[in-house]
Amino acid sequence: MSAINVFQQNPGSDAKAQSPLHHADLASLVGKGRKNAGVTLREKKFLGHLTLRGDGHDPAFAGAVHKALGLELPVALTVVANGEMSLQWIGPDEYLLIVPGGQEFAVEQKLRDALDGQHVQVVNVSGGQTLLELRGANVRDVLMKSTSYDVHPNNFPVGKAVGTVFAKSQLVIRRTAEDTWELVIRRSFSDYWWLWLQDASAEYGLAIEA
Repeated sequence: MSAINVFQQNPGSDAKAQSPLHHADLASLVGKGRKNAGVTLREKKFLGHLTLRGDGHDPAFAGAVHKALGLELPVALTVVANGEMSLQWIGPDEYLLIVPGGQEFAVEQKLRDALDGQHVQVVNVSGGQTLLELRGANVRDVLMKSTSYDVHPNNFPVGKAVGTVFAKSQLVIRRTAEDTWELVIRRSFSDYWWLWLQDASAEYGLAIEA
């Protein structure tokens, strides 16, 4: 039986939560972009972000994760999803789990119960990062300006996810649909990437979606 204490980290309803891009006031920019913009940006804020570590080659670990989440362990450089829940391969023994906001505490408990007795680690990192969704015909053009990683469809199909250098810093790029990409960014760099994306997408038009 695990002796680890798991705490509900979400504040009560009386506390005012602010996303990493709260200062950008994205809501005030909705509808003000160029018509037929080539890039549409949406911050998928207040999601639950958990890092999970364990032996991905161990059938017991994989089976327990599937029991708790209903998701198969993703293979290298991929992300799998079930509705609004996604599980991404980060390294040979590390995965990023993203769940709807408010569910991270319950999901962590389910994981710990299913993985009881195994050598694993589950950490709630929700407060330290956020997710940006980019859609549109010119998203790949913006990505090609921003990273040296090959984002051509032949090398970066739907379902692929990588951690890479982006605008001289580091983040995670995930391709979730033909013209939809996600950036998992750290809170401390959110302003830098927001400014970068505005500049990189200026020639194509940038629209903000709530």
